Amino acid sequence: MESKMIDHLFRHHYGKMVSVLTRIFGLAHLETIQDAVQDTFLKAALSWKNNPPENPEAWLTKAAKNRVLDIFRKLQAERKRVPESTNGIEAIAINELFLDSEIADSQLRMIFTACHPSLAPTERIAFSLKTISGFSNKEIASAILTKEETIRKRVSRARKIIQQKNISFQIPIGRKLPERLESVMEVLYLIFNEGFQSNRSDILIRKELCGEALRLCKMLLLNKKLRSPKVYALFALMCFHAARLDSKIDAEGAVVDLMHQDRNLWHFPLIRMGNDAMSKAVEENVYSSYHYEAAIAAEHLKARSFERTDWDKILLWCERLYEIQPSAFARLQLASVQLQRNELETANQILRGLDPSDLGQRGYLYYGFLAEYYRKQDEIPKALACLDLAILSVSNQSEKKYLEKKKQSIQPT
Repeated sequence: MESKMIDHLFRHHYGKMVSVLTRIFGLAHLETIQDAVQDTFLKAALSWKNNPPENPEAWLTKAAKNRVLDIFRKLQAERKRVPESTNGIEAIAINELFLDSEIADSQLRMIFTACHPSLAPTERIAFSLKTISGFSNKEIASAILTKEETIRKRVSRARKIIQQKNISFQIPIGRKLPERLESVMEVLYLIFNEGFQSNRSDILIRKELCGEALRLCKMLLLNKKLRSPKVYALFALMCFHAARLDSKIDAEGAVVDLMHQDRNLWHFPLIRMGNDAMSKAVEENVYSSYHYEAAIAAEHLKARSFERTDWDKILLWCERLYEIQPSAFARLQLASVQLQRNELETANQILRGLDPSDLGQRGYLYYGFLAEYYRKQDEIPKALACLDLAILSVSNQSEKKYLEKKKQSIQPT
């Protein structure tokens, strides 16, 4: 069996098994559970080399269920409160918790635990990717441009806070639900964005992060108590962006902007899925930032060519987005739209009111758009100077190649 297939199965089932076993044993034993599940999967990988099972998913589920006895024995030494047999009521309860519907419920409980507001945002992301998605500390560190030791500390700190505050392994109800659901959506949004536009220097797109965010968001929508217009809007936004992933990088590894993307490479099943979700998202007259971001993405996808993009409609959605979520990035987006509309002075005023440092690691975007303003004004030396600043401040190699190509295209001959 191919190693990629094994890795995929392990990652997909890791979160399931950890969630179910946490529901059985409690959050206090989370570290023990994670070690046990990882150990089971390592043993499986070795045994599959010579004798791959006909049904790998069933094999893993059975292995995880059998591992329950091992965990019971381990916890018995620690707590002295473990049943002696799994032939009675305990065995029946455990078997029921491995039903598909109960596995989904356990995973949702874990999502809400991982995204508890008592945890810092950075801890929520690390803990979510580790516990729900089965990413190793090394993979998480690589994905979000952080040291592996930092990730280990964040995951460990999250576990301690969960125990100290006695956070329950439950899906919140009543008035607590909207706030907690908001936290979950923020984490999924951040995970997706890191996949769509990575902060790493050597890679721009992390499809596995985008896919995991989509999977977890879909899980929210499958639960009647959790689905809402806002969750549908977030799912639509992810679908719309994910549909363009294959067109974002050229054969040389450089970024391909919207103007030059091959629209035949866009994944139309994802676009249709996003349209269906967007239809549900607008059934109520309440709109969030996810609604407006999805609406902007949808306008780009609707256009048969870049030249036929409805920039006036996009400007409207950008203005609405800025009204409810004013930020440096929202202002930068307004400037970029005004550049496309050839409202150059308006774009310049917006850019002049921005501080590149407010954009953090994306500060190079400011210089890129300012360069575009000067190019349109036919002030080529100033445009080239801005592109030099953008190239100096960008860390991602694909984006650097894009900026260097752009510089060459406007360089005087």
